[in-house]
Order: sequence, then C-alpha cells, then structure tokens
Amino acid sequence: MASELDNDITIFWTLLFQIVLDSEKRLAANLAAHDLTPPQFYVLKTLIERGGRCPIGEIARAHHLTNATMTGLVKRLEAAVPPLVMREPNAADRRSVYVTLTQAGTERFLAVQQDLLQHLRAVLNVLSSEERQDLIRYFSHYVQLVAPPAQE
Repeated sequence: MASELDNDITIFWTLLFQIVLDSEKRLAANLAAHDLTPPQFYVLKTLIERGGRCPIGEIARAHHLTNATMTGLVKRLEAAVPPLVMREPNAADRRSVYVTLTQAGTERFLAVQQDLLQHLRAVLNVLSSEERQDLIRYFSHYVQLVAPPAQE
C-alpha cells in the first residue's frame, strides 16, 4: 500500500512534468515566431546576464556544451539578418574569442522576453494576490531545496 508521501510524490511529479512539457512547448513556439531555437535564445540570455560580452568558452561551459557546438550556435546567431551577435578575438589570449551581443540581439531577446511575460501575466492574472504569493513562496522553497546557490 502506497504511503501518503508516495502518493504526493506521484501527484507532484505528474504536475511538474505537465508544467515542464507545456512550458517547453510554449517556449519553442514563441522562439520559432522570433526565428530562434531554444539553444540560441539561451545564448542571448547568457550574454544579457553577463553584460553583453563573454568568452565563447564561458558560454559553452554555462550550457554544458563543447566549444565546437557553441561555435556553431554562435555562427548561426552571427549569420542572422541582422546579426544578433558578433565574435571578436581576445587581444590578451589569441586562442579565446569574445561573443558580443548586438543591438539587434538585445532587441530580439527583449521581444521574446516580453511575449513570455505577457503569457505569464495572463496565467497569473486568474489567481488572487494571495494565491500568487503562495505559489511564489512554494516555488522559492522548492528551488532552495533542490538547487541551492553555488558557493563561491
């Protein structure tokens, strides 16, 4: 006979899986409308988070990809019309290349983010303020339990 915890785990896993699948589907559709793939969007997001400029190897490590795979992603972003990123050699280390976000890359990222936030606004708008705060508190607690901040 399943325990209460086992039942809760099954329900939680089912709900979490549905949320993740739905989010991935919506994200992919939104990105496709902006002519981006999820990996390309995550490169733009990483650049935004790092002030618009970052060594390509650092971006690759952040996404657990090889430098060769990241180079391919960056080349496609650079080949976009207009280019979303540009590569610059590192003057201090000739083996290293910086990836710099262009104005078009920033604008594309912000447009995607705006669309995603509008969807989230519509979803959260059906909840009361108290329900939203409860949801935020529960998600925050969950994240703290499963993904504590990295210690430096």
